[in-house]
Amino acid sequence: MRNSIAVRRKKLKLSQAELAELTKVTRQTVNAIENDKYDPSLTLAFKLADVLNTTVDTLFDYRAEKETK
Repeated sequence: MRNSIAVRRKKLKLSQAELAELTKVTRQTVNAIENDKYDPSLTLAFKLADVLNTTVDTLFDYRAEKETK
């Protein structure tokens, strides 16, 4: 599932470590999500959207996965 986390995070001038701290996960988790290697839980998706001032459906594009299959 594609996402715009890195773009939004950088706009807010947050590092991966800062975003991780704000969402109570590790920096490695943020990195894996940004690189489409891990899909977050629904709870984490809402936390990320909240910190990044957006909505879950704007932050994540589930259709990108369908198009590649």
